[in-house]
Amino acid sequence: MVLFLVVVSFVVQEAAPDTDLTRVVVIWLQAATLVAAVRIARANRRLVRLAAAVAMLAAVAAPVLWVVEGSVGDGVTAIATGLLVAVAPPVIAAGLAQDLFISREVTVETLSGVLSIYLLAGMFFSFLFAAVGALGDKPFFAQIADPERSDYLYFSYTTLTSTGFGDLTAATNLGKTLTSLEALVGTIYLVTIVALIVSNLRPRQRGQRAAPAEEER
Repeated sequence: MVLFLVVVSFVVQEAAPDTDLTRVVVIWLQAATLVAAVRIARANRRLVRLAAAVAMLAAVAAPVLWVVEGSVGDGVTAIATGLLVAVAPPVIAAGLAQDLFISREVTVETLSGVLSIYLLAGMFFSFLFAAVGALGDKPFFAQIADPERSDYLYFSYTTLTSTGFGDLTAATNLGKTLTSLEALVGTIYLVTIVALIVSNLRPRQRGQRAAPAEEER
């Protein structure tokens, strides 16, 4: 569920036009992702309630701002993205570690969680790039002066996967440093964590007794 929501959120941000409606939908998707992440990872009740409260606040505030102010600013979307990428990955990682410790096996659900963290890392760096571009006195990209959210996402994921088309490049020293860091993180994560999980992936045998963690669900 978390992986599905992350992918849908990425597709909407990348493919849909940058309108107020799109921003509201993105905030709703990210709020749902945050709640799903803390619930599926079986976080403590306080964290689940806090995540639900923050998600509800963001989901309600977005359309209210649209009606009252006439638009949903990039800042609101950035805050929602920041909350998602700051909370969800460590919570998912903790849940995966707990499942692995209890069940002693790698399943498709484990792989989905690992891939969710990878995709959320791309969103995290796109959030950092956008923040650097908004707070800096120079444009973040050397090619365009007024990038959209989709530009930051596109650049982030091409960097994370070490594709590097070259059509967008960071213009500032801080931007170049963050770009290099993302490329290193993406490469190391793929060749270590993802490769280790895939190599140990075992399908659950039919009729096999569920692990204690799944029984509790």
